[in-house]
Amino acid sequence: MPPDVEPPDIEAIAEQVFTALADPTRRAILTVLAAAGPATATDLADRLPVTRQAIAKHLALLAEAGLVRAEPGERRRVRYRLRSAPMQLAQQFLAALARDWDRPLEGLKEHLDRSARGPTTTPLQEARGHRGHHG
Repeated sequence: MPPDVEPPDIEAIAEQVFTALADPTRRAILTVLAAAGPATATDLADRLPVTRQAIAKHLALLAEAGLVRAEPGERRRVRYRLRSAPMQLAQQFLAALARDWDRPLEGLKEHLDRSARGPTTTPLQEARGHRGHHG
């Protein structure tokens, strides 16, 4: 990659993807495109209980998030094609986030497991110098 080109901001792309996916109509549009392939806004309006104007607005947001690509079709009709790359970046972002959460959760689990096996003192008792009583 040339030095003047910055790598994609995965968090920003993920945020756009999550915003796009937050709306049930946009998820429905993506589902139709995934199942049936490229379609025009009119095709989508025929398949979904939404006006063509609303579909066009949703498609603009999906295109901005990079989830669909507008392609010129026959008779100057624009067809929209699904793009999976932003979704894959969002998945990478979620996987990294899950790893970041798993480490402290694993540490907490180990601490709780040790506590369950160990002496029965509370942190407050330990601070006051009490020893746990065994059996």
